[in-house]
Amino acid sequence: MAELISGKIVSQKVREEIKCEVESFKEKYGRAPGLAVIVVGNDPASAVYVRNKHKACLDVGITSYQIEYPEDFSECELLRKIDELNADPMVNGILVQLPLPKHIDEKKVIDRISPLKDVDAFHPANVGKIVIGDYDFLPCTPAGIVELLLHYNVEISGKKCVVVGRSNIVGKPMALLLTERNGTVTLCHSRTVNLPEVTREADILVVAIGKAEFLRADMVKPGAVVIDVGINRLADGKLAGDVKFDEVEPIASKITPVPGGVGPMTITMLLKNTLTAAKLQL
Repeated sequence: MAELISGKIVSQKVREEIKCEVESFKEKYGRAPGLAVIVVGNDPASAVYVRNKHKACLDVGITSYQIEYPEDFSECELLRKIDELNADPMVNGILVQLPLPKHIDEKKVIDRISPLKDVDAFHPANVGKIVIGDYDFLPCTPAGIVELLLHYNVEISGKKCVVVGRSNIVGKPMALLLTERNGTVTLCHSRTVNLPEVTREADILVVAIGKAEFLRADMVKPGAVVIDVGINRLADGKLAGDVKFDEVEPIASKITPVPGGVGPMTITMLLKNTLTAAKLQL
């Protein structure tokens, strides 16, 4: 039976450290770091994420600014609001909740956020810094996964690492972070030929493809460490990852559950990035 990698346990530990650092920051500067989260529209999943982010900020002492706009809010007005937040010294981090309504260009919005306040690390300037290994912030989910691997003493250096999914948010930066820690990385996607052959080579397997229970037992090498980034709603209303957990768990040496695995770490790393941004700005 595989050892469960608990994002809840690790995130609690990291949040305690952040809380102490926020206290020190307040003593030094007379105020808390501030995070502004902008939501446009009423996507139910976004509403849950934003609520969780707000609560997490309160828990560690970060000031949370929640800014909500209706579905038909104009792109022009949104960009103007971002300019205002960029100029506001009380706001250290800016996050625009994705997805945005179809009439708003996501790329324009991401590009408009100051790289110094881009706590999602999506701005092209921050992405470039990650590529060369000289960064201020890391994307929250990949950074959280590295934190989990380190906490559970998973050796990355020299290991075969396979990342399934090439999104800009998880897959691509995940491959870069594993490479930076001397993993030998293969980045797979929907066009990869003989995908099961490739995934069976992995010592560390990160699955972020957005398809419920996609990864099955025959795609995993015995003893592999399996990180499941997916969160999908099944027909019966239950949550499932991108990994068929009950099949893969007996084969893996370590595995993340869904929920309670990678998810808690994503918000925790957002808090860490906000604190880092505040320190850089002051």
